[in-house]
Amino acid sequence: MPITLASLVQRSSLKLAVLAGEGRLDAPVRWAHVSELADPVPYLEGGELLLATAMKLDVEDPEAMRRYVARLDAAGVVGLGFAAGVAYDTVPPALLGAAREAGFPLLEVPRRTPFLAIVKAVSAAVAAEQYRAVRAGFEAQREMTRAVLSARGTSGLLAKLAAHVDGWAALYDVSGALVAAAPSWASRRAAELTDEVRRLRDRSATASAVVSGTGGRSGDRVELQSIGSGRRVRAVLAVGTGVPPGTAERYAVNSAVALLTLTTERSRALLEAEQRLGAAVLRMLLAGEADHARAVAGSLYGTLLDEPLRVVVAEGASVRRRAADAREPGADGARGAIESGAPGEAGGEGALPAGVEALAERTESAAARAGESVLLVRHDRRLVGLVADGGTAAAACAEFAGRTETAGVGGTAVAGTEHGVVVGVSAPAGLASVAAAFKQAGQALSVARRRGRALVEHEDVASGSVLPLLADDAVRAFADGMLRALYEHDAHGRGDLVASLHAWLSRHGQWDAAAADLGVHRHTLRYRMRRVEEILGRSLDDPDVRMELWLALKATATVPPVRKDRERPRKD
Repeated sequence: MPITLASLVQRSSLKLAVLAGEGRLDAPVRWAHVSELADPVPYLEGGELLLATAMKLDVEDPEAMRRYVARLDAAGVVGLGFAAGVAYDTVPPALLGAAREAGFPLLEVPRRTPFLAIVKAVSAAVAAEQYRAVRAGFEAQREMTRAVLSARGTSGLLAKLAAHVDGWAALYDVSGALVAAAPSWASRRAAELTDEVRRLRDRSATASAVVSGTGGRSGDRVELQSIGSGRRVRAVLAVGTGVPPGTAERYAVNSAVALLTLTTERSRALLEAEQRLGAAVLRMLLAGEADHARAVAGSLYGTLLDEPLRVVVAEGASVRRRAADAREPGADGARGAIESGAPGEAGGEGALPAGVEALAERTESAAARAGESVLLVRHDRRLVGLVADGGTAAAACAEFAGRTETAGVGGTAVAGTEHGVVVGVSAPAGLASVAAAFKQAGQALSVARRRGRALVEHEDVASGSVLPLLADDAVRAFADGMLRALYEHDAHGRGDLVASLHAWLSRHGQWDAAAADLGVHRHTLRYRMRRVEEILGRSLDDPDVRMELWLALKATATVPPVRKDRERPRKD
């Protein structure tokens, strides 16, 4: 405990006598200082026990003494020690009256007690208090270190910190969501600080703020500390106390910040090692080596590899896919899509777009809060990962992508927001089916781009129409080439073969119905279909030919409308 005026008075060796201010003797003494100035306030910081002999004070003037005592009291001086038997045998009545009138502590120091003895006593007590605070801080650091390395992890650290500061503690992730709080009742109070946490998150990684209590524990003092060693804030720590933290409590808070920084901002070497290990595990799974992948992963990914999972593939919405990525990844080519290299520096060739990196952080944060495991590999501006089917991480991924607005044009998606992403998600799969699931995720990603959607699950691919997938330059070129001869015939000859073919195919080869749509006799339509076969050199009896012709007609933008001919239908 800090030394107080009362504890000084209780020291029999000093033989101090209390003459005034008996009700304020519990004030802590920060230092003892000797001054004979009429106004020593400019040289004081507050919390001092001032010692004087009154050799230069007008101690016989009551008004001067009232002003003197008032200045000391206003400056935060905790008391005045007057040396009796030096300039005056006893405390002058004017000074004694002013002190009693203000309730200001006035101590009489006998002649045989040198001021130096009082200064030494205060100095020794202050040093002892500082040593105690340092020891308490180191003990708090040891306890929190053991806690964070235990099974409880971050929750254990917060519990130890709350006990050391006699208050509560909470941790928020980079999104501003509450990760953990201790004690349990603090969760409601911590939830009230979401807006303040988000404002602090947008500042540098060394930011802090103090918030006055306005909620469940009105009146508490909450200190917010950003967590992170670089420019980016990785988390935010909140510490709530009834009074400002003392030296020991400050040591505990600083130790907690350091430990949380180590757990959230790991070294680049460790990150690269984890990325390589994750990439190796994923390559094994894509190669069908599930047993080897499980052996290499060990317990790193918890029970993720033992549960139904989904494969997620994400890219930046504003990035045109490379030619090598245009084909859908299959089991044979999947291994080449996941390299063992570590993620590139921000802005480098291998760096993830901002939206994809934000998606990865949101997914990892959600998994950490729920106690789930995820396997995320960042490579070549893409994110490939495994998430538990129906888990919190999968939901967070879908929720994040759902906030992105995209517009698909010709196979290229344009971001509607600064952090746009396009995500493909496979159907649920077992560990032995990861390669097939990876192919599904790639197909879903391709469909998402073509449909202008932020996220498509493989189950949703069949729920739409295949026709939007034909909006591709290669498909249109194929269609134009297949139908070019028919268009040329219609342009220079007689017959409207393209419109007749369209009507006949749309009626599934029913001659009467198609002829009625065209307003011609069915024999005329039969003649036209024979001309189509002659010009194309292909038989309309072949279902594959009919399918290709129909898709070619749908893919071209110049299909002529069905026109009623003037020929009057007649009966055979």
